[in-house]
Amino acid sequence: MLSTTPCCARFSVSGMEVRGLHHVNVNVRDLTEALDFYVQGLGFEQFHRPEMAVRGGWLRMGAHELHIMEVANIVPDKKQHFALLVNSVDDACKELDEKGISFRRITNDNGRSDQLFLHDPTGNRIEIQE
Repeated sequence: MLSTTPCCARFSVSGMEVRGLHHVNVNVRDLTEALDFYVQGLGFEQFHRPEMAVRGGWLRMGAHELHIMEVANIVPDKKQHFALLVNSVDDACKELDEKGISFRRITNDNGRSDQLFLHDPTGNRIEIQE
């Protein structure tokens, strides 16, 4: 049942109330290369991740987390992606250009930019929206 709370709608199934998204995980071929891309390229903040059987990293992106795990020979799904919300797509374009990060810009009929698509070094697809 969907709550009628205007700012924070909650979803409930059989008593389990989902309050929101905690994190997204993506698999990467090279952990060091991926950490550099997400931290230096996109401005995420790395934070402590306990030792685990699989190498990985935990990153903050605003109020959310991105977890990355190193997986040899991973082939990313070409359509699977996660989307980042930014204040200005124009500013995002400028910053990505300055950092040499390739992206594709999609505009709607009136010429205003709606979204950007880019890929991390492994090929995981990332969408950026305003």
